[in-house]
Amino acid sequence: MNKEFEASLKSVETENVVDLYFYRPIGFQIARALRNTHITPNMITVLSIFVGVGTGVLFYFDSLILSLTGILLLVFANILDCVDGQLARLTGVKSEIGRILDGVAGDIWFLTIYVCLALRLTNTYHTAWFFLPAFIAGMSHLLQANITDYYKTVHLYFVSQEKGGEFHNLEQVRCKQKTVKNGLQKVFLFLYEGYTGLQENMTPALQALMKNLRTKYGDGVPENIRLDFRRKSCKLMKCCIDFLTFNGRTFVLFVVVLTDYIWIYFIYEAVILNIILFNGIRMHERMCRKINEKI
Repeated sequence: MNKEFEASLKSVETENVVDLYFYRPIGFQIARALRNTHITPNMITVLSIFVGVGTGVLFYFDSLILSLTGILLLVFANILDCVDGQLARLTGVKSEIGRILDGVAGDIWFLTIYVCLALRLTNTYHTAWFFLPAFIAGMSHLLQANITDYYKTVHLYFVSQEKGGEFHNLEQVRCKQKTVKNGLQKVFLFLYEGYTGLQENMTPALQALMKNLRTKYGDGVPENIRLDFRRKSCKLMKCCIDFLTFNGRTFVLFVVVLTDYIWIYFIYEAVILNIILFNGIRMHERMCRKINEKI
């Protein structure tokens, strides 16, 4: 693997197959082309938001051509989502707001998609009840994305101190928020506090492990513990967590949009993916308890 390409990734271990062999290579080529320009990662993120919102608008229409165009737009939005992170790592231009904005971008894409799909079903069946499953699916999506991002960030913490730099606990976020004056960054950190708080509340065994590690070793986690965690975490990502990523949900989304069985997607999101989520949490928590017992 090209060393420069690998350097543009958070970690090969946290990438799923589709990202590693499709989205990331394309994103890398675009990021390289933009590296010596005045275009920043945050500009790319904002552009991805507009592209992703365009997908939702096109999915509103019961048209095969517009649905295909919307699929292509969402694929392009995800490529841009890769570009912003890869450009940040290639140029060293990183910011806390950028990381939070990057996480919010995908939520805005799918919020628009869910609303527009609910409107499409409302027009077809002449009832607004479809907004209820759309809302449940949207809330489920937010929870799934939150926990998935957390597990990948925690994994990076065990890869190296450098790659784990984005891992923050709730106490650190609150301290940071107190030092920031009123403004956009204050708002972002307030939202990030709620985001982090939910992650910690959902993962008590992981919190116990991290507290035990900090108490005994500070930031210097022993290599044998790092390797043990990474090995078990990689297996869990491949058998469970990857289903909750962009690629895990969009394959089904694209099929139902093209076949016009929109309601199936809401069931998939709210039932199937939530079953996978809570099973993944159960497995991850059990893994953390076992590791903690060995320390």
